[in-house]
Amino acid sequence: MPAPAGSSTRRNTPITQSPGILGAAARFWERSYASDYVGLAILIAGWLVLQLHGEPFHRMFSLDNLSIQYPHAEVERVSVTWLFVYAGAVPLGTLVAWALVVRPGTHKAHVTILGWFISLILTLFITDLIKNAVGRPRPDLIARCKPEPGTPDHQLVTYKVCTEQDHHVLHDGWRSFPSGHSSFAFSGLGYLALFLAGQCHVFRPRTDLARMLLALAPLLGAALIAISRCEDYRHDVYDVTTGSLLGILVAYYTYRRYFPPLRHGKCATPYPNPGDSTTGFNKLKDEEERIGGAGEFELEDIDEGDEEGETRPLNNRR
Repeated sequence: MPAPAGSSTRRNTPITQSPGILGAAARFWERSYASDYVGLAILIAGWLVLQLHGEPFHRMFSLDNLSIQYPHAEVERVSVTWLFVYAGAVPLGTLVAWALVVRPGTHKAHVTILGWFISLILTLFITDLIKNAVGRPRPDLIARCKPEPGTPDHQLVTYKVCTEQDHHVLHDGWRSFPSGHSSFAFSGLGYLALFLAGQCHVFRPRTDLARMLLALAPLLGAALIAISRCEDYRHDVYDVTTGSLLGILVAYYTYRRYFPPLRHGKCATPYPNPGDSTTGFNKLKDEEERIGGAGEFELEDIDEGDEEGETRPLNNRR
């Protein structure tokens, strides 16, 4: 009798069932997070290449362009160092402290912190790749450039007219779009906000305001970091908005790879470890499909006859 559609018999590949080193490696790849770590390593290597060898596209500009005549702030409200503290160390420290206090189990702690790292590195890589490709001048470009005397005001010129000797200060003037501070902040702090929202069940009917504010606090911090880039004239609103959207979208995408939707009844519990099943990620995909559209919080979950307003258990719904 043929195996039914979707069965593990059909999905098992000859490689995973073959004996020897090749089969063992294939089974390990399928039943672990090895692919995630390999992808993370590739992203880190790609980002380092961009940092060491990437040069931005230098758009031509004119000296009478008012949008790039803002002063160059020597002291930033949120420097790169403090950005890594606010959007990097603080979320990571929060997640590590949560794992030490709550002791959620190895799998949950592992995928939570792994997802956070992937969110940050993926955002850094995408942001810097776009920055170099677009080459949009910053609002303080002319102050950075220090054009040589006699440069015509009313015609397009290249960066060759600049006299600034500091390579980073000069060429960073063409890395305005999108805002890296904004994308990094919303990636690190946005991921933390999504995690807190899931753990606090903020979409459960009649969830108390304190839980919602706790989940929103990281987003407020990310927004303040993004706004500071406009105040320092490093970016305009367009750069900051795009960078913020990029960061939160990457954070959401990464978070959802490991956790169910926030409206799901088990949103605080990550998807099963593929190593716990003999069918690896195939079993995990089945689990995702099974819970993907079921078990969401609804207003009907509230027992109207319950004066205390408690929700009915999801497994009791009919």
